[in-house]
Amino acid sequence: MDYIFDNERPIYIQLVEKLKAEIVSEKLKQGERLPSVRELALTARVNPNTMQKALVELENEGLVYTERTNGKFVTTNKELINKLKKELAKEKVINFLSDMKNIGMTHEEVIEYLQELGGNK
Repeated sequence: MDYIFDNERPIYIQLVEKLKAEIVSEKLKQGERLPSVRELALTARVNPNTMQKALVELENEGLVYTERTNGKFVTTNKELINKLKKELAKEKVINFLSDMKNIGMTHEEVIEYLQELGGNK
């Protein structure tokens, strides 16, 4: 995982976002055991307390669960993962359309341009 943080938002929130993306893209598989907090913190080059805070947030959202003495695991709840995937996609599309509007493109022009770039699929 690549971790590049901006200074405008708390790091733990950026970690939550990154881990959510890893879950919905299946880079972290359903039911997969996560590395330890210390390992994840080393990989991300953050304080273990910051990583723990991110993992607690993911656990509160149901995306991660803890098995006592076995560690933390990615949820096996496919519906929750699919719901999150749709929410993340919607957010990205809304931001994209807003950016296109800011450069003077209409929705119709955006659709036409996307079709030119990627075919009619």
